[in-house]
Amino acid sequence: MEKYLTKQTKPLKLNIQFFAEGDNNNQPVRSYQKQFKELLQAVYQKQAYFGEFFGGGVQALDGVTHNKTAFSIKTSDIPVVIGSEYNKDPNVGFGTGTGSSTRFGERQEIIYTDTDVPYTWEWTFHEGIDRHTVNNDFSGTIADRSDLQAQAKVQLFDNKGGLFISETADQSFELAEIANDPVLKLFNDLNEYYTNLEAIGTKMAWVKPALYNAIVDHPITTTAKHSGANVDTNNILQFKDFAIKKVPETKFQEGELAYMSIVGVGKQFTGINTARTIESEDFDGVAFQGAGKAGEFILPANKKAVVKVTEGTTGE
Repeated sequence: MEKYLTKQTKPLKLNIQFFAEGDNNNQPVRSYQKQFKELLQAVYQKQAYFGEFFGGGVQALDGVTHNKTAFSIKTSDIPVVIGSEYNKDPNVGFGTGTGSSTRFGERQEIIYTDTDVPYTWEWTFHEGIDRHTVNNDFSGTIADRSDLQAQAKVQLFDNKGGLFISETADQSFELAEIANDPVLKLFNDLNEYYTNLEAIGTKMAWVKPALYNAIVDHPITTTAKHSGANVDTNNILQFKDFAIKKVPETKFQEGELAYMSIVGVGKQFTGINTARTIESEDFDGVAFQGAGKAGEFILPANKKAVVKVTEGTTGE
């Protein structure tokens, strides 16, 4: 049995027949950690709504032990300093300043710090496949359940990712109502904020369906202004310098309408402690079990690039 999944731009031909080889009569425990990791990563790239925030993929490790730290990264909180001009003073770097001065200005030492990134939440699954009652090919069932569990976990990752973005957001903008003038003002204000922030990278907006529809239907999204909006397909790729992505309401926290960020500012990860089938003593079949830890991470300096939009009131 073969399933074809896409991993970034390169097709991933994922043969999961080996998920179901044999029926464990001679092998009471069969591990599928590496295979489950591949499924998670492939499904994530296809189905995670907030995947772009986390660089387009989930970092997955198989065979991890039950520890608190996912991995360590090298970070530096020292900003880049841009000098005003090259110093041409005859006594700087030369003359009386030889050996004690420089024409490049003050030298700033760059030191990278090891930062341990912890797991913050866990996931599990526990299913049973009985040969007498499954009413399906036994090996094919294991393969199907592996795929479905990967999809379920990716949805869990996405929900956790949305909560992380909400809690991480450094700024909050209020939209009084979903109407033409307030929506236009919102995106003008957001564009101004990111311009003044001097943020580098693709700006993206994850928006609720109601706000998405308002953007598509907005009067300024016309062909006369070379807009990319398509009312026939209810589609728009960009609005006011933001890539626009429609996201289900359930992915947002209460009272929130949208998240904005520079693409790739965060990281989402999981460690797979186990993914296995094991012959059961309680029925004629196997228990299909999995467990892991997961979490999200963003550099403190990147939080300025994360914004959320909340519902407001029109007032009287």
